[in-house]
Amino acid sequence: MDLRYSPDEEQFRAELRAWLERHPPGPEPEQLDAWVAYGKAWQHNLYDAGWCGVAWPKAYGGRGATLIEQVIFQEEMARARAPMLINLAGLTMGGPVLIAHGTEQQKQRYLQKILSAEEIWCQGFSEPNAGSDLAALQTKAVLEGDSFIVNGQKVWTSFARYADWCMLLVRTDPAAAKHRGITFLIVDMHSPGITVRPLKQISGEEDFNELFFEDVRVPRANVVGEINGGWDIAITTLMHERATLTFSRQLQSRTALADLLAFARRWPRHGRPATADPLVRQQLAQSYIESEAIKFTAYRSLTKTLRGGVPGPEGSMEKLFWSELYQRMLEGAMSVAGPYAQLVKGSAHVPMDGMWPHLFLYSRGRTIAAGSSEIQRNIIAERVLRLPRA
Repeated sequence: MDLRYSPDEEQFRAELRAWLERHPPGPEPEQLDAWVAYGKAWQHNLYDAGWCGVAWPKAYGGRGATLIEQVIFQEEMARARAPMLINLAGLTMGGPVLIAHGTEQQKQRYLQKILSAEEIWCQGFSEPNAGSDLAALQTKAVLEGDSFIVNGQKVWTSFARYADWCMLLVRTDPAAAKHRGITFLIVDMHSPGITVRPLKQISGEEDFNELFFEDVRVPRANVVGEINGGWDIAITTLMHERATLTFSRQLQSRTALADLLAFARRWPRHGRPATADPLVRQQLAQSYIESEAIKFTAYRSLTKTLRGGVPGPEGSMEKLFWSELYQRMLEGAMSVAGPYAQLVKGSAHVPMDGMWPHLFLYSRGRTIAAGSSEIQRNIIAERVLRLPRA
């Protein structure tokens, strides 16, 4: 693994850093509707300047650059503390899957608008009784002429009420083995028969949603891949999600670690900074060690991809480690804050404007989203370690 950057790559970094300094994103709104509008505008600005879809083909609106430059983009976005790109599902899953499996017509129709945030995407995979066991999904699609008629329910769908398109897994052959009778559809979220209900999380946010489909018509042309061949495409989608998000999330974790270290150095404990406590220093050191471990693990995965590999089940190791590392780090922040960790934004003596309790509550879902820790351990056991199922 060579961690040195070429002169061209360093030039790319310098240009991006200079652009970010000239075009700072500005403060993020707290109210979700306003944040979505803000996020669309921010991503569109990046797209207009040629910074969105860095490694996507030029023919579909991307920059046609290398994966290394895509990594540099993520590093500089984290360094600038820029907001998460609003079209995350489209950028990390929908777009890569269409590039790999979509028809030319689908690529021309959807990819550029994913990059510009003109059309927002969501992911309709999990169901109330088919979350961890995704292949048990029951949402049905029956082919009538040139359209599928879709009926069923999905849950935990991020940003569904703001989305224009949904990557939807449906059962199209109930008689087939449960992994074989599934089809991957692109569904217009403005179609008649779709109902979206927000779900409030423990953090108070409502970016997850329930989806209900009642006799929703979807053109046959919106199938990605083959009818009844959606399971393999779904696995590709999830591997791209875990691989892509692990790299960006570990960068966010390092930003959170920097905030935690600065906080601990100035937060008083018994008349001295919290870092004077050897137990606090031990917690901080452990967080730093784990942060470095996930960073270099992500670099190893990147090296594999650069050598012609594709995201594989080892991405589950990264997702599992990162999500649990993030929770441990925030538990450390709450420990440093002591009883003040119970205060929330707006309280008179709350540290860091309530950031730590908010992130702590938010982090509880990180071991569920993109596949629960239990499922990740099963994947690691079966597909990486090759352990027997029995």
